Amino acid sequence: MARWSSLDTVDYAYKVPEAIAQFKKWVGNDMVALQGWGTADTEALISFVARAEIPTISGSYSAHLTDPQGKNPNTKAPAPYNFFYGPSYSDACRALVQWAAEDAKEKGTENPTFVHTGDNHPYPNAPKEACASYAEELGFTVAQPVVVPLAPGDFKAQCLTIKDSGAQYVYMGNLGGSVVSMIKSCNTVGVEATYMGNPWAGDYQTVEAAEAQNLIFPSSTPFYGADVPGMALVKKILENGGGQVGDRPTHHYLRGICSAYYMKEAMQWAKANGGITGKNIRDGMYQKTDWVPEGLEGVCSPSTWTAEDHRGLLRVAINSGSFTDGKAVIEEIAEIDVPRREEWLGQ
Repeated sequence: MARWSSLDTVDYAYKVPEAIAQFKKWVGNDMVALQGWGTADTEALISFVARAEIPTISGSYSAHLTDPQGKNPNTKAPAPYNFFYGPSYSDACRALVQWAAEDAKEKGTENPTFVHTGDNHPYPNAPKEACASYAEELGFTVAQPVVVPLAPGDFKAQCLTIKDSGAQYVYMGNLGGSVVSMIKSCNTVGVEATYMGNPWAGDYQTVEAAEAQNLIFPSSTPFYGADVPGMALVKKILENGGGQVGDRPTHHYLRGICSAYYMKEAMQWAKANGGITGKNIRDGMYQKTDWVPEGLEGVCSPSTWTAEDHRGLLRVAINSGSFTDGKAVIEEIAEIDVPRREEWLGQ
C-alpha cells in the first residue's frame, strides 16, 4: 500500500478475508493508493476499491480487472480503479496459442491439441475459458482441463492424463514451484509436449530447477542486465533496496519496478492537478499514451490506459528457456500483438 507521505506493507498472500480486513484498516487511515497482490484477493477487492476510489496496481494480471465501465456484459464487475502493468493472463495465453499455431504449422503437426493445467483457483482459472476459446478458433483440439495443485508435489497422475489426451501444447497456469514439479513429473512418465506458462511460470530459476527444455513463457520486460538505458535505474534500485533479491533479479522484479513507477508518475500528476486523491491518481493513469516511466526506457514497454479500457499492453514477448550445459539459457523467439477485440475486454 502506498501513501504519498508514508508506506505500509503487509503480505496477505491470496487470503481474501485478510486482504479485505487490511484494506478496510488502510482506508480508515487515509490510504490513497494500493500496490496489490494476487488474483483471488485482487478480484475480491474490486468493489471495495471502486467504492473507496483507491487506485490499485496489482500483481494479478487477470483480464477481469481490465473493464473499468463494465461495458462487456460478461464482465464479473466493473473495475474502474484497477490497473496492472503487462498483458493480462488471457491475452498472454492468447499470444502463446497464436505462437503455438505457427509452431505446429512449421512442424507439420495437423490438428494439434491444447490443454490447460492449473489449480481450481481464481489465478490459474482467470484465462482458462478465454484461452481455450481462442485455441479452438485457431484450429486446436482443446482437451479437458487438468487440475494441478498450486503447491509443488508429485503430479505423475495428472501427467498421465495429459499424456492420454495426446496434447502437444500444455499451458501451465500455476506458479514456478508447481511448474517445476509438473515438468519433472511429466518427464518421468514420458510426456512429449511443449510446455507453455504464464508470466510467473518462467525465469532463469524456474528453467534451472526444472532442467527444462524449450519452456515457453511470456514477458513484458527484458531480463536483468539487458543492454537497455533503463537498466541503470533498475541496478540503482537493486543496490539501494533492502529486499533479499540476490544478484540476479527475475523479470517479475522488473515488472514490479515498472508498476511502482507508473503509480509514482500518476501521483505526481495528481499533485499538480488538484491534489493527491484516489480519483486524481486514477486520472493520472490516463494522461499519456505509449507511456514509459522516466528513466526506465527499454525496461517498461510503452503502455496506454484509458477510461474505457484498462488493457494497458497488448504486445507480448514470447521466450524459450532451456537448461543447457548446466545453466539456463533464455531467448526471445517471437513478439506478438494481440488483437484489441471489444468482446475480449474484461475476459
